[in-house]
Amino acid sequence: MYTETTGARRPHAPGATRTDATGKASFDHIYTEPDPRAYFTTLRALDYQIPQAAKPHFAALLQQYREVSGVASPTVLDIGCSYGINAALLRCDVTMEQLYERYCDRDFYTHDSLLARDRAFVRAHDHSGGARYLGLDASDSALSYAVDAGFIDAAIHADLEAGDPTEPQRAQLAEADLVISTGCIGYVTERTIARIVQAHGGRRPWMAHFVLRMFPFDPIADTLAAAGYDTVRHEGVFKQRRFAGPDEQAQVLDALHGAAVDPSGLESEGWLYAQLYLSRPHHPERGPQ
Repeated sequence: MYTETTGARRPHAPGATRTDATGKASFDHIYTEPDPRAYFTTLRALDYQIPQAAKPHFAALLQQYREVSGVASPTVLDIGCSYGINAALLRCDVTMEQLYERYCDRDFYTHDSLLARDRAFVRAHDHSGGARYLGLDASDSALSYAVDAGFIDAAIHADLEAGDPTEPQRAQLAEADLVISTGCIGYVTERTIARIVQAHGGRRPWMAHFVLRMFPFDPIADTLAAAGYDTVRHEGVFKQRRFAGPDEQAQVLDALHGAAVDPSGLESEGWLYAQLYLSRPHHPERGPQ
């Protein structure tokens, strides 16, 4: 599973008792449901908020790409998109809190009625300005809902950590002008990023990745540098979510110490934090683009 995408109540999420290979709480069960109600109910308990923090940065990058490239309708690829959360925030200009209100405590809806409600919502609130959204994820259930609801325009059901994309998948990946992510780096490595870059031939999409501080970005930055990119880290840090419990916090603190990252005042206070890395193709005559 690519995503850890997690979010506003108590620091203990139902079902989040297991940890994965990274030492973080495992939420795999919420990505295989036919709709996002379990996803939002579970993650709201942890104040998951990184998509909201990322939204203005993605929107600004999208606008800057339009201005620099002259492409009026860019295509955005979201790695580890799950149910299309980043696309929903951007396309419908909503907040995470509004999405929590849409899906939490909504057991009285059938799956079909929830889907019909979301389709109508997208039709009435589409502020994409012509931008297209592609979603890449290993969860077919999450991708199917994201497409059916209209949050994303097309889905790529693939695990690029495990192998190369098929030719149809490669063609889809090659459409991307921007590549974004808000929680998958650490599960996704330079293998996936390299395969996405290779799908474009000589063209290079811009990239923006929010990465938990426990995961080094250097291997991806090095891979991108070899492909002609410059990478810069945005100043500051961004709250991802609360820890699911003391065991998860202890394991993450150990990982941070092992990586020589100081958690004082950040992870030590009960939150996971991410950093933003921006990667653009380098044009020697104009600098990073």
